[in-house]
Amino acid sequence: MNEHLIAALSSGIALGIFFFGGLWWTVKKGLTSARPALWFIGSLLLRSAVTLCGFYFVANGDWRRIAACLSGFVIARFIAIRLPRGESHAP
Repeated sequence: MNEHLIAALSSGIALGIFFFGGLWWTVKKGLTSARPALWFIGSLLLRSAVTLCGFYFVANGDWRRIAACLSGFVIARFIAIRLPRGESHAP
């Protein structure tokens, strides 16, 4: 059972990388686009749909798997928050 939780945690990290990486890419593209609303709305729908489907399939009806997947997603969020600080502006 432990290997299922590790797989769920890894899947959550992958889903988080997809979600927040897609958000970063969308912001970069949307700021220079002629139609930024289309970029932001389309990206939100796609990222949310993929992430929710991923959570659904990873969970497979077990609350421990969805908790592990959510933990991985939160870990990816913290990584996504910390990465841009390496490129931050000097005070």
